[in-house]
Amino acid sequence: MEEKNEKKGGIFSKSVIQSIAGMVAVFLLLGGFLFWQANAGTVFIENSEINVPMINLSGNVAGTLNALYVKEGDVIAANTPVALVGTEIVASKQSGIVVSTSNNIGTFFAPGNPIVSMVHPEDMRVVGALEETKGLEMIKPGQQATFTVDTFGNKTYVGVVESVSQTSDDTGVTFSISDKRPVKKFDVKVRFNVADYPELKDGMSAKITVYTK
Repeated sequence: MEEKNEKKGGIFSKSVIQSIAGMVAVFLLLGGFLFWQANAGTVFIENSEINVPMINLSGNVAGTLNALYVKEGDVIAANTPVALVGTEIVASKQSGIVVSTSNNIGTFFAPGNPIVSMVHPEDMRVVGALEETKGLEMIKPGQQATFTVDTFGNKTYVGVVESVSQTSDDTGVTFSISDKRPVKKFDVKVRFNVADYPELKDGMSAKITVYTK
């Protein structure tokens, strides 16, 4: 009698263990599927940063810097005089913030030499460098995107893909004796509402997620 009970107990224990193992396997498969489904329509770009193009103001003709009308930090409107080079008044073509000036009054400046540098805050973008083999073909302008900035931890920012560069970051021709071709990177630019995120600054490191579905 005891032998039969032991046999039944052993069979029962084995059955329970198999059932538990089966349930664990099902949950693992379900979790894997949900994870795959959640990430199947996304492309992650880790190598990204906040970027705003620099606008350099200079004279059209050579001359001496006779006067400087702005200073670093000034917020100026379009067509604001910023400097006098020879007899030429150098003016801004658009509004923005002055980020640097050349205070060397009396210095000779050739055409094109920057006298005042400024940025237009609304031109700020988050730009990521994506390898051509990491989902580049899936990204198109107009797709939704989110990004995080290292400075602000896990806060999520929202934007939209503005453009994908037509040429790689490395446009040079590289010759190698190896059969393995170098992987190129292309810039993905994401536009966002700058007014909503005044804490973002040029040069901050970021990570982008593009939703390709």
